[in-house]
Amino acid sequence: MSSTKSRVAVGFIVVGVLTVVFGTVLTFVGPLIIDDQIVKNTVIDPNNELTYTMWKDVPVPFYMSVYFYNVLNPMEILKGEKPMVEQRGPYVYRKRIQKDNITFHENFTVSYREYRSYYFEPSMSVGTESDVVTIPNMLVLGAAVMMENLPYAVRLMISATFKTFKEGPFLTKTVGELMWGYDSGLVDFLNKYLPGMLPSSGKFGLFAEFNNSNTGLFNIFTGKDNIRNVHKVDSWNGLTELSYWRTPQCNKINGTAGQMWPPFMTKETTLPFYSPDACRSLELVYQRPGVMKGIPLYRYVAPKTMFANGTDYEPNEGFCPCRQSGLLNVSSCRQNSPVFISHPHFFNADPVLLDYVHGLSPNEEEHGLFIDIHPQTGVPLNVSIRLQLNLYMKKVSGITETGKISEVIMPMLWFEESGYIDGPILTTFHTNLVILPAVMEFMQYGFIAMGLATIIIASLLHRRFRATDKELVNGSHDPAEKKGDMGKSEK
Repeated sequence: MSSTKSRVAVGFIVVGVLTVVFGTVLTFVGPLIIDDQIVKNTVIDPNNELTYTMWKDVPVPFYMSVYFYNVLNPMEILKGEKPMVEQRGPYVYRKRIQKDNITFHENFTVSYREYRSYYFEPSMSVGTESDVVTIPNMLVLGAAVMMENLPYAVRLMISATFKTFKEGPFLTKTVGELMWGYDSGLVDFLNKYLPGMLPSSGKFGLFAEFNNSNTGLFNIFTGKDNIRNVHKVDSWNGLTELSYWRTPQCNKINGTAGQMWPPFMTKETTLPFYSPDACRSLELVYQRPGVMKGIPLYRYVAPKTMFANGTDYEPNEGFCPCRQSGLLNVSSCRQNSPVFISHPHFFNADPVLLDYVHGLSPNEEEHGLFIDIHPQTGVPLNVSIRLQLNLYMKKVSGITETGKISEVIMPMLWFEESGYIDGPILTTFHTNLVILPAVMEFMQYGFIAMGLATIIIASLLHRRFRATDKELVNGSHDPAEKKGDMGKSEK
């Protein structure tokens, strides 16, 4: 009986060894299986229900929050005094993003146009689109800087034109008019006699060209041939490089279209993307790890060199003519109007910019931009892109509307485009990319632990059964020996 138990124990030892081997193999094969599933699910393919849907029609709520800098002392500014502003807002708009004209090509790329539309959200806003704010008049003050090198007589004529159409140096309009456009005799005149001078042919508004428009024809890699290339831009509007800037490096179209990135990111990975609105490629860098509702993430932020001038950061020389660090001169792609992009409140910019304007107070929490991304898949979980629109203003002789304005980079507004994964998509994401890998990891170490426990217990039992067998064998010999001894003693 004991020998049978001993054989069973040996069988359990064999099973334990096999279980340990299986668990060990799983530790190597498991991550490969997970990585293979990630590759299959991140390739741009209509068969990938989750990620393709996320890419085609961004299903999560996305918002644009706009903050205006209301000018408090316009008359004093015209006398040369320092501008005073107060931040008004946010005026929040729900942003709908939808890709159309999606066409797959044989060279593992897909082309599309992405359309965007905005809908005002009163419940999320501080104020309404009927609020009245005062900002610099780009049509007057921007044009004045653009025309400052023209003959004096021409500048006098331009000034007379402004007066004819009753256009002053500052605008006092409703938020809705400033955002989406207002009727202007000057705009109608310019569109008729100088077509192409203004970005839009209809009403003039700061975001008029954004609403119900597309961001151009993107052609990006699907990742089918190489997952490292997925989402990377192959061309934009047929271009593989831009012509806005002064060096080939600055004109490169780098990275993705800014919505997803290739999977398997490390802390050394950067987030390059091309922004048609900024007219250039931008690149974010790793800051820290984090967790969002149980999902591990990496936070990426803008480096201080993003908008640095060529003196402080030599590679940016191609984006010049530059002013102070923290400003991107986008005049070359904005009809030569003296417009600059920066971080809100001149965050990460030369401190001297804050000295020119009263009412600014930059801090990273409110004014720094970031993208929280799931490093294994390259899918953003939480996004907040914040940028500020500024106008270069100065006195221009002959154009009396400019008065005695001091030379200043004047903030007009800043906006934040934000969104995060939530609801059923977050649940699916969490299940597929957090729970299932955790279960697989638990299984592989569970098999190893269970196998080792089986081996140890079975080995102990086997030794015990062997000892019992020996005792039985020894016990069966003892009576005979004792009997033999007794017979000898009797004789």
